[in-house]
Amino acid sequence: MHCPLPPLCTFLFAAILSCSGTTAHEKEHAPPNPHLNSSLKTDVASLAMVPDAGPQPSQSVPPIIIDRPIAFTARRKQLTIDYRRIHQNPSIQSFEIEPKMIVLHYTAGNSAENTFNYFNKTEISGARAKLAKAGRVNVSAHFLVDRDGTIFRLVPENWMARHTIGLNHLAIGIENVGNAKDFPLTPEQVAANAALIRYLVSKHPITHLIGHSESMAMKAHPYWRELDPNYRNQKADPGKEFMANVRTLVADLKLEGAPLKQQ
Repeated sequence: MHCPLPPLCTFLFAAILSCSGTTAHEKEHAPPNPHLNSSLKTDVASLAMVPDAGPQPSQSVPPIIIDRPIAFTARRKQLTIDYRRIHQNPSIQSFEIEPKMIVLHYTAGNSAENTFNYFNKTEISGARAKLAKAGRVNVSAHFLVDRDGTIFRLVPENWMARHTIGLNHLAIGIENVGNAKDFPLTPEQVAANAALIRYLVSKHPITHLIGHSESMAMKAHPYWRELDPNYRNQKADPGKEFMANVRTLVADLKLEGAPLKQQ
């Protein structure tokens, strides 16, 4: 599905928020999993389908981002450093990173609240044996995009979140609520991802945009850093169509993808 107007979508979000009188403080402390009203969802969906309008880079209205941080306790910070020492550099002393790329994902479920609660746990579930063996810090992402396009920031962009093998030391992770079959990603999510990418590029020296499914191809790139030669996986998210639609909307940013040949 093609969705060519992220700036207008984000402008509509900002306009609705301004008219409602909601303050930035109220948005930052919104109750769990707030949703846009149904009329706004309809308007955003219809805007997303307007044909023949190209992206407008620098003048874009910043997206509305709701800060809803997961618990990043002293324990989680130490486990993050421990993970980095195992997989990136034995002498690392910090959980902070310099973002240089963005990785898009989907959650495989249909609930932003469930995803938040899962990420909010400090340690990885023992049921995920391969991941648990590779480090005790739980998986997470920096941003979570709900099915109506609502954007939650879960982790500061310059703190490491465990979301993509080999790239966590410099990658911002964006999770989208949905999956490939039962809950396909929406036009609102396409628009929200494009707007969020523009915002992140304006803040950080981002050079690459990839999907989680493309991460193993990054082994051929200098950005790749994984000290354990057996720690690999192959993912399908967030899907080729979603990546193509998002890339169309941010093509003017000229972000690189993964190398074409996997090593």
